[in-house]
Amino acid sequence: MAYPLLESPIGSIYYYDGQFISSDSEQAKSLKIPTDEVTYYETLRVKQGVSLFFEDHLNRLNKSVQGIEDFEVDIEDIHKKSNSFIAEFDPGFDGSLRIVLTRNHLLIHACEACIPSPELFEKGINTLTLQWERVAPNIKVFRGDYKAAVASRFDEENAHGKPYELVLTDNEGRLYEGSKSNLFVIKDGIVYSAPDDKILLGITRNRVMRALEQSGAELKIGMFTLDQIVQDKNAAVFVSSTPFDILPVKYIDGYEFNFEGNELLRSIQNSYQRIADEYIASATR
Repeated sequence: MAYPLLESPIGSIYYYDGQFISSDSEQAKSLKIPTDEVTYYETLRVKQGVSLFFEDHLNRLNKSVQGIEDFEVDIEDIHKKSNSFIAEFDPGFDGSLRIVLTRNHLLIHACEACIPSPELFEKGINTLTLQWERVAPNIKVFRGDYKAAVASRFDEENAHGKPYELVLTDNEGRLYEGSKSNLFVIKDGIVYSAPDDKILLGITRNRVMRALEQSGAELKIGMFTLDQIVQDKNAAVFVSSTPFDILPVKYIDGYEFNFEGNELLRSIQNSYQRIADEYIASATR
């Protein structure tokens, strides 16, 4: 399915094929026209003008390309151009940056960011489930059918309002991933994640692994149905992603999780924040 290169942009300028262009230019308008080119992308969290874990994002972008078309990706050059864009756009930018790549084009722009408020980190988020088996989850290309299904589910509402995130279930009803995040379940003091071949190996997830280690948490591979999770009144669920960091889940399909007293979850959150702070400090030295 054809899809435009430019999605949910913000700001008055974009970087496109070697130059800065105005958001109201004809060239910028043309980027909203669907293209049949295979389109690869990464969305990065920028804090204090620093693109968090940039190297990991670009390595994953390169792997996506090699998985389909196998053309050269100049990671160092894209890094320089991204930094140039941030310096021109806003040196202290705090938000999301999208890098979009095809065989013939490179687009860099700031985009709308679903960055949680401090309140959501304390109270948790409302989610709904969506049955969807992802195909080749670690090749990040635009897939129109998936995006349409996700958009439709996000428009639904329950007693707690519209969902902040969706939780994907496989054909056996097991929860395994968020629509734009990785999913973790804490049961009996153990953290569970779906198998690597079933999920997008998120960049933030790599740092969550380090945070788990620093918190003394045990990680096991395992998936559960919603019924299996809600039977454990002490279970906790959280998601991780580039914009979310580590975000507790309060509701799944209306079922409530009382994570507030879960000390392991808080310890993991604090460890992750230290890792992110250290990265920013090292990048600004």
